[in-house]
Amino acid sequence: MTASTTQHPNYDRLIAAARGAGPVTVAVAHPCDHHALEAALQAAGMGLIHPILVGPQARIQKAADDAGFDISALTIIDTPHSHASAARAVELVREGKAQALMKGSLHTDELMGAVVAADTGLRTARRLSHCFVMDVPGRAEPLIITDAAVNINPGLAEKADIVQNAIDLALVLKFDPVKVAILAAVETVSAKMPSTIDAAALCKMADRGQITGAILDGPLAMDNAIDPEAAAIKNLVSPVAGRANVLIAPDLEAGNMLAKSLTFMAGAGAAGIVLGARVPIILTSRADSVEARLASCAVAVLLAHSKAAVASATGA
Repeated sequence: MTASTTQHPNYDRLIAAARGAGPVTVAVAHPCDHHALEAALQAAGMGLIHPILVGPQARIQKAADDAGFDISALTIIDTPHSHASAARAVELVREGKAQALMKGSLHTDELMGAVVAADTGLRTARRLSHCFVMDVPGRAEPLIITDAAVNINPGLAEKADIVQNAIDLALVLKFDPVKVAILAAVETVSAKMPSTIDAAALCKMADRGQITGAILDGPLAMDNAIDPEAAAIKNLVSPVAGRANVLIAPDLEAGNMLAKSLTFMAGAGAAGIVLGARVPIILTSRADSVEARLASCAVAVLLAHSKAAVASATGA
């Protein structure tokens, strides 16, 4: 199975890198419809993942038969319902039998509920957050936008984890350097706009080594975060202003609208991944393009290999 991604060359490079690293085993939670099965099969066909299908076997098989998919070579773990599918998929990770999770046709809340469960989940000391890895036409490198799907109205402590998760992802994707813009409506600090105060605090946290691996600047408005001319007009002199490759939204609504505006009005691809758990979590939706689904899997593969390398080096 192959797919053309010529519209999004940055995704081509990500997919090629992931294929070169080798496939990882992915627990696919509740793939009981055409779209969920197709995403897993496409990624498997490209040599990105080895999927384990976790869900009601009869429903999975019927969905495959209705769509004309051959899943005879795949492992299926039978579960009675979606909650059990999420729990069993998480359990496979805890048992070391899968190196990533993939959302099937269950609600995101169901999967994330199993991930964050106190005694049986996959939480770490880091807060979970979502990143879109965007391939925007005309840009020479991908653009990371966070958080657009998990943290609704994060405070400063949560934003610090959101920023660090995004930086860690950018480093795995070989952004050099990682340039983080903390977005707001304006580029000046205002007591009337809490997002600008958070932005300034995050930048000072980076100065003090509480956030590492990147250059931060903020608050920055969207125009002077990504456009050098707009930054010059505002007399903003920094290595980030006008050149950001990671955008930190002030809240979920802003991040979600920004990412979807780029997708549906500018032709960008949007590959979704959840970070901060023991393993990367692939989030795909029915509206995703083929290349976005494959890119989501490719990002997860690269993250999984990076985690494995770190664990090997540290003996963890």
